[in-house]
Amino acid sequence: MAKVTVSLDADLVVEIMVLTGVGSPQDAVELVVRDYIERGHRTEARTATRDEALRAVDAKPRDVEA
Repeated sequence: MAKVTVSLDADLVVEIMVLTGVGSPQDAVELVVRDYIERGHRTEARTATRDEALRAVDAKPRDVEA
């Protein structure tokens, strides 16, 4: 896998390390990025399920009372 190098504020990285309980700056930042991506996927899955349910309701023919 390709690697990317970025510069981050040291205080920010230390805060990430404390919050994640990880001793390596690289591992801590990687953990946070992976968690962010997983949350995005979970949100997409929930939204898609809800949208599909709404489409199913809208697709059903409605009884028209005269």
